[in-house]
Amino acid sequence: MKKRSAFSIMSRMIGLVSPLRGFMCLAVVLGVGGFLCAQFITILGGYALLDVLKFETPLSLKGVFTAVILLAVFRAAFRCSEQYLNHYIAFNVLALIRNRVFAALRRLCPAKLEGRDKGDLISVITSDIELLEVFYAHTVSPVIIAAVMTAIMTVFIALQNVLLGAVALAGYLTVGIAVPVMIYKLSGDTADRFRAQSGQLSAFTLENLRGLDETIQYGAGSRRLSELRLRADNIAGTQEKMSRNIGINTAITSGVILIFDIIMLLAAVSLYNKGSIGFDGMLISVIAMMSSFGPCTALANLGSVLQNTLAAGGRVLDILDEEPVTDEVKDSLDIAFDGAEVKNVTFSYGGERVLDDLSLSIDNGSITGISGRSGSGKSTLLKLLMRFWETDKGKILLNDTDIDLINTASLRSNECYVTQDTQLFHETIEYNVKIGDLSATREEVEQACKKASIHDFIMTLPNGYDTRVGELGETLSGGERQRLGLARAFLHGAPLMLLDEPTSNLDSLNEAVILRSLKEEKGDDKTVVLVSHRLSTMRICNKVYSIDSGRMS
Repeated sequence: MKKRSAFSIMSRMIGLVSPLRGFMCLAVVLGVGGFLCAQFITILGGYALLDVLKFETPLSLKGVFTAVILLAVFRAAFRCSEQYLNHYIAFNVLALIRNRVFAALRRLCPAKLEGRDKGDLISVITSDIELLEVFYAHTVSPVIIAAVMTAIMTVFIALQNVLLGAVALAGYLTVGIAVPVMIYKLSGDTADRFRAQSGQLSAFTLENLRGLDETIQYGAGSRRLSELRLRADNIAGTQEKMSRNIGINTAITSGVILIFDIIMLLAAVSLYNKGSIGFDGMLISVIAMMSSFGPCTALANLGSVLQNTLAAGGRVLDILDEEPVTDEVKDSLDIAFDGAEVKNVTFSYGGERVLDDLSLSIDNGSITGISGRSGSGKSTLLKLLMRFWETDKGKILLNDTDIDLINTASLRSNECYVTQDTQLFHETIEYNVKIGDLSATREEVEQACKKASIHDFIMTLPNGYDTRVGELGETLSGGERQRLGLARAFLHGAPLMLLDEPTSNLDSLNEAVILRSLKEEKGDDKTVVLVSHRLSTMRICNKVYSIDSGRMS
């Protein structure tokens, strides 16, 4: 996680409210109005006491009771409206942030996400973003409200006596600024560690759920459970420290408020004894001070809570600010596929060279085979053709045009990449196939499935194409998932098909059906690049390149 200051995180997060600043201003006005109503209900009680004691007051006893009732009604209306607006702002901003995060993930995918813990990403998208609701609903407007109320109440008390106004201001600043800053620093990086541990626990749990069969099969349950408990204990320990900080925060805040109330009482009594203020001024000043810490207390409580929120905000901003390996190309060239060429390409993963001065050509309307041992760079070459990464040296050309100069949307519309692992969604079979072309008809989906030798199997299912596959396609075998992936590719209809081990999980009969389909697809409008270990698969290729340790052999 990038190291950021609390101020930079808050300023970035506040900037996200700009589309709703009108609602935010109204929430602040309502909040100030609500607190003023609450404060002056208590202050009017002081004036009622003065009236009973026969002091001259702005309102009679009857007027005081009428005003108190009106203030109570307005207080309820203002408070309810303020809370509604704050939560309206919060949940709309959260929706905006989620949209931006998903857009960022799409921009970063696939290169920047291949090595990331999926559970940690899920934690950011769900719990971290959800935690920002505290910031937008209970932090932004309360800070502004507290500042305005501090100014109003300081002036009001100063009208009784300037020295008492100074005491009140010191109390407000101590409770509203000094205490939360002190607690924030006292908390250290506890919240950062808690959010990180939470993400790691989510990733570990997701990993264990996916590998449950293997865990049971090899009797590793006890060890995995022990590790889960250890992680849970660690996060519980961190959470306990956070809770302890909240308790310390509450104790310090209450203590500071009590101290300043006593200081105000002693100062007011002293000034009264000296004749600097009357009894009415002393009473109203003390009552106003003791009843006016509400907005500042809300700020004081942020000292411990806000750290957790800012830690979550920092993790969200890390995703939003992360730069992709390859930028999307726009406003450049669109193409219609007519052959490809790889010229002297060198590529490395994290300093480890995978491809070394590799060259090959892909003729339009042909089936080009690429063979080689595992780890020789075959799959990497297909990803470079898709421009998931950029080459270190050399060029990849489509239609004699560098793919770095081709609009990304045009490039992806001309290519279709089928990976070794097919990702299926918890939806119907038809929906999973139609990802290749969302506008396709049922007839076109069935035709694509027939080419992929999966149609007959689908028709044996109770609901046919309307059958829902399990999460991640777990209700289907590896071969069935692979054939659905091929059906997507056939349906997509891109002129260049990049197939990475498309028959690795298939028996000979289904392999033969698919290879025949590929051979029939081959023509002026269809070109196939086929990566495979199987010699039987390579037999349909017009030419075969063999790669060994990243070089042509």
